[in-house]
Amino acid sequence: MRTTTRLIALGFASVALAACGHKDKNAPLAFVPADTPYVVANLDILDKPTRQALLAQADAQLPAQLAQLDALAGRLQARDPDGAHLLRAFVAELKGGTIETFAHKAGLDLKGHLAFYGLGMAPVLRFELDDPKAFEDFVGRLEAAYGKKLDLAKIGKQSYRGHAFGASGTEVILAVVGKQAVAALLPADVSPAMLRETLGLDRPHKSLQDDGRLAALAKAKGYKPWLVGDLDMTRFLPLTLAGKDPLLEAVLEAQAKAESAKTGEPLANQLKVPPVCATEASRIAARVPDISFGYTRLDARHQDTRLDVALAADISQAFAGLKVNLPGLGEQGSAPFDLSIALPISQLRAFWSAQSDAVAAKPFTCPALSGLNDGFAKIGAAMQKAAIPPFGDLRGLRIALDTLTSSKISSLPTFTGRLVLATKNPAGLLAMGQMMVPALSHMKPGSDGKPVPVPGDMAKIIGQPSWIAMDTTAIALGVGTGEQGKLSASLKNPPGTPGQLMRMHLSGAMYLDWLQLMETKFDAFAARKAGQPAADATFAHSKAQFATMKAQAARIQSVDAEVHVDHDGLVTTSQTILK
Repeated sequence: MRTTTRLIALGFASVALAACGHKDKNAPLAFVPADTPYVVANLDILDKPTRQALLAQADAQLPAQLAQLDALAGRLQARDPDGAHLLRAFVAELKGGTIETFAHKAGLDLKGHLAFYGLGMAPVLRFELDDPKAFEDFVGRLEAAYGKKLDLAKIGKQSYRGHAFGASGTEVILAVVGKQAVAALLPADVSPAMLRETLGLDRPHKSLQDDGRLAALAKAKGYKPWLVGDLDMTRFLPLTLAGKDPLLEAVLEAQAKAESAKTGEPLANQLKVPPVCATEASRIAARVPDISFGYTRLDARHQDTRLDVALAADISQAFAGLKVNLPGLGEQGSAPFDLSIALPISQLRAFWSAQSDAVAAKPFTCPALSGLNDGFAKIGAAMQKAAIPPFGDLRGLRIALDTLTSSKISSLPTFTGRLVLATKNPAGLLAMGQMMVPALSHMKPGSDGKPVPVPGDMAKIIGQPSWIAMDTTAIALGVGTGEQGKLSASLKNPPGTPGQLMRMHLSGAMYLDWLQLMETKFDAFAARKAGQPAADATFAHSKAQFATMKAQAARIQSVDAEVHVDHDGLVTTSQTILK
């Protein structure tokens, strides 16, 4: 379901800032306050061939995903029949057609603008419509299926639908304003000023479109303009903890009233937020001031993304120049599943010990953050233990799988592949392993990287012929026929580059093998529980999920990911190639 949702959202993408620099005063970004704590929006339009290719992909996956929604409706039927009716009505809108057909019937503009943002902490979704009357009719059909109509209200001449949730002190509103739809979650007693700004009747003093922050972020990080997101932690965390945001105030008050009714605890006591909470929220935000993401490439066959986590300078400096001597971390893996993870224990120990000492020297006093004191104390204690060999000598590990299949004689899967452990003391790690597993005690691999067969007794336990190879930087284990020929090369693969922490490669075929293995195990479990109504409904839902995931996996050629730290912070990139 996530893939189709993402593709529908991308279909909404259109021009917010045209190439000539002209700014549409009615684009969704023109209604987003410049100081919003979070936003996801488009800055430009997808070209027609790419949009059509993405819609075709979504259409191919649609039947399996509708089956999944049908199964979910079946699970809801007993405890929430109205919700099940609503879900089935939504399925009916999509069944038998395409995403484009659905969008036309619902009045959605697949070439329109889109923005999801926070008015304070209150989430607001604003998107353009191709046919406002068709959208109103679509909402009416969903209301009829649900069996309950949303309340109708007006502010000035603008009408809107709403439904209050008494238990949470919130209200969801939905409105058509001109040729845009607006949906938001607001306080149940929302002020007229906040309601008017939500609906766009009053504009923010300065908009995100005027500010240009999102466009500048996209340019700096290499995000393509089709979908860009930003979470400003320097605004988000203080709003969350200071107790002054209207939406969070409403939620907390509703919870406090419920608690007061049970225990008699005065509301004033429960709603009191010490001023230090805002200060300490800013203290945390200074360590991780911003998180952003976006596509770096998007076309019919490629979906590449980037996620940036900005970090304080001392954190970035601790890892940006760190080069981890883990063979394989420095190049894209070639095995169907190839994962390299840097584990520079000595550097991690020094860093986290320093963080633990800093919190101990200046503990958090905000009640909502007091648990962090104990958490960092435990981290400090764990870092002391991490110094003990062989853990303190570790640099990283690599797992490369060539095959993965279910076993007919064991609950564990059968696999062939290699495990590489990078360490400052390979011989010491082997010696410790020989002490723990006497069957290995007669092995004497040299430091030349040549594979030595694992003794027969140990090979029987593993279930396949196996080999060990070692050099001065790492020790490697190969499992399965033919793996001995790959061990020496595995030890000679390039180590990580400065700042590199992780690298992964996954082929579409291996992804399908993994899903098939999981489904086989699931089917065996379901067979033992067959005949139990609740279990049967759960299993039907899970089978639909497997069908959806397998349909998606069948289209994937490969997925690659890489994580590194640069002078600005933590960067995660991924590249998905479709068949």
